[in-house]
Amino acid sequence: MRRGTGERASAAVEFALVLPLVLVMTLALLQIGLFVKDELMVQEAARAGARQAAVSTDDGAARQAAMDAATSLDPDRIEVSVQREGSVGSGATVTVVYHAPVVVPLVSWLFPSTIDLSAKAIMRQETG
Repeated sequence: MRRGTGERASAAVEFALVLPLVLVMTLALLQIGLFVKDELMVQEAARAGARQAAVSTDDGAARQAAMDAATSLDPDRIEVSVQREGSVGSGATVTVVYHAPVVVPLVSWLFPSTIDLSAKAIMRQETG
């Protein structure tokens, strides 16, 4: 019986040593998943802004369309730029940059304070 008790005790010690590492890795994966979600939102915002830039000559409306599409992102951390190459038939480029913060506790030391996520979308202008 004593042999089984010692094995259980060593297993408990090993578990106690490994558990913090497993928890930190799980939280780091959660933070990476949040970055991926934010990247998808940035891509959608760039696409929405480029679509508005393609059907309108108003750069402010294109910026607003990009901001409106980024519903779950902090608007103070978003930069939107619109560039046009010419008139009808040429490209309208919308670039969205989001400075994503690290929001999961206990893993901020694994990442920089912010991660810059960016996306660019180009669509052919229909008006202008």
